[in-house]
Amino acid sequence: MRKDVGAWSIPKGEYDEGEEPLTAAQREFEEETGFIISGTFIPLSPVKLRSGKVLIAWAVKGDCDPSAIRSNTFTMEWPPGSDRQEEFPEVDRAEWFDIKEAKKKISPGQKELLEELCRVVSHERD
Repeated sequence: MRKDVGAWSIPKGEYDEGEEPLTAAQREFEEETGFIISGTFIPLSPVKLRSGKVLIAWAVKGDCDPSAIRSNTFTMEWPPGSDRQEEFPEVDRAEWFDIKEAKKKISPGQKELLEELCRVVSHERD
């Protein structure tokens, strides 16, 4: 589908007061996917997004079934101007992509993370 090119994102969110970045990343991953992730976390270089926010991410080897994703929800006024509050999942779907397709699908500001991940994985194979 063309409409989702550049629209995909890694699970992410804000830190809680005094929370370590890796702990926040693990919490956000669980909240947005329903999966608890563990293993050896490899820090990736921070990426500054167009909004000015800095995205801190890690790579970790794991396997999650995209069809089993269970996301938390958020509430917003819908439809706009209706004064009605509706709940929506934070993640509407998940999929696995090969790296070429992933680079097309991911938000442009996060593409650097995939490129660094490729270098890390390639280095591990050497």
